[in-house]
Amino acid sequence: MISRQSMPRAGLFLLMIVVLGWGVSWTVIKHAVYEIPPLTIRGVSAVMGGACLMLLTRLQGVSLVVPRKHWLRLSVLALFNILIWNVLSTYGVLYLPSGKAALLAYTMPLWCVPLSIWMLHDMMSVRRAVALLLGCCGVAVLLGREALDLVHAPIGVILMLAAALVWACGVVMMKRWSLPLDAGVMTAWMLLLGGLPLLPAAVIVDGIPSHMPSASALFAVLFSAGVTFMLCNWAWNRLVMLVPVSVSSLSSLLTPLVGVASGAVFLGERPGWSEALAAMLILGAVAVINTAPKPAAAKAVTV
Repeated sequence: MISRQSMPRAGLFLLMIVVLGWGVSWTVIKHAVYEIPPLTIRGVSAVMGGACLMLLTRLQGVSLVVPRKHWLRLSVLALFNILIWNVLSTYGVLYLPSGKAALLAYTMPLWCVPLSIWMLHDMMSVRRAVALLLGCCGVAVLLGREALDLVHAPIGVILMLAAALVWACGVVMMKRWSLPLDAGVMTAWMLLLGGLPLLPAAVIVDGIPSHMPSASALFAVLFSAGVTFMLCNWAWNRLVMLVPVSVSSLSSLLTPLVGVASGAVFLGERPGWSEALAAMLILGAVAVINTAPKPAAAKAVTV
């Protein structure tokens, strides 16, 4: 029997998709932002991802119809998890190095755990407290000495912390409402509802591109649409509904580790002792939160 507090095998598969996809995406998109403005990338990717997921879901024979009573909550989830999150994180990256911005975004568990206690009446066990402490220490170590430099970019820090808080609120609300919708249908509509407003905003803020981007930049947009938005958001939404919020949110801390590793492989960055220490802390946090005490074996009853 799998404990309700631990990560089942299906959850581990979903987590692997999220961690690998979102972790590598920061490195991939870093190449495209020199040619395509970030808001344009986010808007186009969200709409393309939502449309493709909607088509794939329909081809599987699943109805795309959403009952009228669920539209308001679905729109709120799209507002928090897609629209506001992407706007805040996009502009946060403009004021901060992309790596540091990503790390601030993954302070999300710091907000998720207390929000889940307040809104979902989850209990703060010793195991969850230890995992949260280890995870936060891991993120702090990854920020390292450059954390002191962030005081010189207060706007970027505020935007990224606000993005993390908004994301946490969206995750907890998704868990609280538990809309009885297929994961593909819910994710597709969230991407479209949250992504469509980004398109006119991108035209106003970024303007219309004056030249055709390079093949590598276009590949980054396709990767963002197909992996970052469509596949990873689908897997993340399923994961959130499958396990407790503390488990999904703290397990997502593996993502910046993949980001550091991908930077080393594709960008030639060299991780040091701080990255190794952070890896041990974050892996410890994930191990603690996903290790639940086994239920006592039932005693045999003789008749």
